[in-house]
Amino acid sequence: MDVIMEKSTLENQYEILAGLLKSERNDAGFWRGRLSSSALGTAVAIVALKLNGNVSDAQPILSGLDWLLENNNSDGGFGDTPECKSNVSTSLLCYGSISYCGEGGERSRDALEGIRRYLGRQDIDLTKGDMITPVLRFYGKDLTFSVPILAMLAICGLLDKDACARIPQLPFEFTLLPASWYGVFNLRVVSYAIPALIAVGIFVFKARKRHNPFMYWIRCRSIQPALRKLEGLVPKSGGFLEAIPLTAFVTMCLISSGFGQLKVSTQGLAFLRSRQRADGSWPIDTDLSTWVTTLSVNAFGSELANEFSAAEVRTLVNHLQAIQHRDVHPFNLAQPGGWGWTDFPGSVPDVDDTSGAILALIVLGVSDIGDHESIINGCRWLTKLQNKDGGFPTFCKGWGRLPFDCSCADLTGHAMLALVKSLEVAGERMPGELRNAVRQCIAKAIVFLGNAQNGNGSWWPLWFGNQMTSNQRNPVYGTAKIMVYLKDSLLCESIDGPAKGRIRRMVSDARVFLLGQQNENGSWGGEFGVAGTMEETSLAISALIGGDHAAILNGFAWLENEAANNGLRSSPIGLYFALLWYDEKLYPLIFYFEALRRHLK
Repeated sequence: MDVIMEKSTLENQYEILAGLLKSERNDAGFWRGRLSSSALGTAVAIVALKLNGNVSDAQPILSGLDWLLENNNSDGGFGDTPECKSNVSTSLLCYGSISYCGEGGERSRDALEGIRRYLGRQDIDLTKGDMITPVLRFYGKDLTFSVPILAMLAICGLLDKDACARIPQLPFEFTLLPASWYGVFNLRVVSYAIPALIAVGIFVFKARKRHNPFMYWIRCRSIQPALRKLEGLVPKSGGFLEAIPLTAFVTMCLISSGFGQLKVSTQGLAFLRSRQRADGSWPIDTDLSTWVTTLSVNAFGSELANEFSAAEVRTLVNHLQAIQHRDVHPFNLAQPGGWGWTDFPGSVPDVDDTSGAILALIVLGVSDIGDHESIINGCRWLTKLQNKDGGFPTFCKGWGRLPFDCSCADLTGHAMLALVKSLEVAGERMPGELRNAVRQCIAKAIVFLGNAQNGNGSWWPLWFGNQMTSNQRNPVYGTAKIMVYLKDSLLCESIDGPAKGRIRRMVSDARVFLLGQQNENGSWGGEFGVAGTMEETSLAISALIGGDHAAILNGFAWLENEAANNGLRSSPIGLYFALLWYDEKLYPLIFYFEALRRHLK
């Protein structure tokens, strides 16, 4: 596709998108975004509400059920969002939810038959009653999501006693040990799923009828202390990690185990009620307000001062400073200084959001000691999370062996850029030991990124995938994001000559990979031959800025045509929790606008 776009056309698009992005701020002056509605979130929420048996929940349950029945796919199955292709785990959860909440209605019977047909094509015959084997096979060693799924199916009456005895036991009693010991044990759940480990573990223990006498005694004695620990983890909102599935699983398992009157149960139910949407659905999580706010600020970049008043800028600075964690976090004992993904209390500080917030504060302009202190404290928090291999995990340093607890390339690139930029603007204010620690972190991160780069020049991201690629991973997203981080780092004086040489080599290899992934129509998907999306095409363009003019203009031409025909349509690019998909309304707008800004300005 050979298209030459006039500069005036791109400038017009820039002005339009800048206005749209600014208009998406809420009354408090920051961005909240909107996550897609989720069949999975809706399915588990209505089961938890129905199990509680409060008559006032009858209408919310019916509204949720109606939304599910209106949003199954043509193949009979369910995807995580209405835009997702069907998958086994969500279809099984919707089968349990509809069978439990549908009360034999005709629409429910038809939907259940459709799910049975879909699962049959996946070699899962529900008439034989074996739902355990395919679920455990799908998730492998990671029990974070497979055991809660099976627990819900048991709660919905779809597993008999013999089947319940085959559900893997989660060692909830281990949570009574010091958190620093968790990494010693192969708990087979990710670090942020401790509430599920406790609540689902207790449910499975009570549901299983065969026990080792010694372990039975230990677990019986551990239930009450574990519940007290769980009570200490629940945030003010009542939602663990602000996540609808996690909170619903915990709540339904506690109610089924006879602990429905606990504060954690009543708070969980209140959280679920408060997060239902007007159409009856639930999202996968409350929102990603911190993430989309920092993405938006960083998308404006050097043009931010031309687009916002001084008062608007100060409002954004004050908001980011107000939501920086200043105490040890009760959920995972994270140290002060980090940022979570939302301003709601269930969020936990993480590397990606902390890096984004530091960079956003720098873009907004540090003007006083308090601004510098926020950046410095964020840098201190990041340096303490770096793993021995030089990479950065999501939440906890070296917590476990599962992918979501290990070092990953996209987070490492983001953290490295935040540290590099911080040295430029706040290095002189940093204590000497922190300044040295930051430099060491940067050097080790560069080595990690070199080791993590695949032979074809690509990198795998962690939290973002593409459901249409061969392995559901997204090398285009990972490579594009890391290329931008590295190229922006090259502009900073705090990177020395040898390090710049290593970074340039990585960028050169990544550039070759990205150019090879562009589709003939000018778009990028998760890999070559996969249908393009606005998110991936915009990110690839941002990464290639500074060269490859024809590829960039062809990409912009595709984006213009896509926006004209389908609007700023979001795609299920977000990969959340354990193979759960979501899309975010603001991603196409933010990424498209940033690509235009980088190209024009």
